[in-house]
Amino acid sequence: MKLNPFERIDDLLTDGLKIIQNKKEFCFSLDAVLLAHFVHVRRNDSGLDLGTGTGVIPLLLAKHVREMHAIEINAVTADLARRNAEMNGLAKKIVVRQADYRHLHEFYPAQSADFVVANPPYRPIAHGDVNKIDGVAMARHEITASLEDVVMAARYALKFHGRFAMVHLPERLAEIMVEMDKNSIIPKKLRFVQPKREKKPNMVLIEGIAGGAKGGLKVDTPLVVHNDDGSYKDELLRYYYPDAAGGTHWQKSDNASN
Repeated sequence: MKLNPFERIDDLLTDGLKIIQNKKEFCFSLDAVLLAHFVHVRRNDSGLDLGTGTGVIPLLLAKHVREMHAIEINAVTADLARRNAEMNGLAKKIVVRQADYRHLHEFYPAQSADFVVANPPYRPIAHGDVNKIDGVAMARHEITASLEDVVMAARYALKFHGRFAMVHLPERLAEIMVEMDKNSIIPKKLRFVQPKREKKPNMVLIEGIAGGAKGGLKVDTPLVVHNDDGSYKDELLRYYYPDAAGGTHWQKSDNASN
């Protein structure tokens, strides 16, 4: 496959998957991998990824579901997501659209998704230094979509009792809970992510049910990423190396809590 001077091919270390990334754009990181392993999926599910970037989450989930739809506003990364699906032989299972999910109703049917995932921009535009590279800035800051926008889009797309999973900053958990409640998405599963055991959480994973019954939130033990020596914990090794540390680790459920 022909690459431009700014592109490289990285190994996802799972199922032989590879991904093309552009060093001038936002490259995926651990949060996307954690989210892909956090969301509960079923074999016959149709999933939707809001703000897919280069398409890493659909690549990781495609083997475990019927189909994935992926929305990306950045034309460069949307093209990469399409090429990544093709390069991995998944073009028939992953549908990529270059579009703004704030206008999801214009091109995606309501209540069509069994689950929705999102790794949205973490920081409001007024906070932090906005990277001078436009693609990176859009991925990190709420320039094109706010937290409210992503939750509203998820609720529009979800079937009744469909699942919405997101990775975000712990400091914004209260806002996330408010937006989910406004959109009748009831939080059911929560997990904090810590870089090391003595460090404070720097990410939070949350999953809710559209139209679910109130209550029943389960808070899992924190996911600690690194051992004291900097190596990955066994759970993380299972994400990247399915044959290591006790086998693969995918969240599958035929009876998600309502």
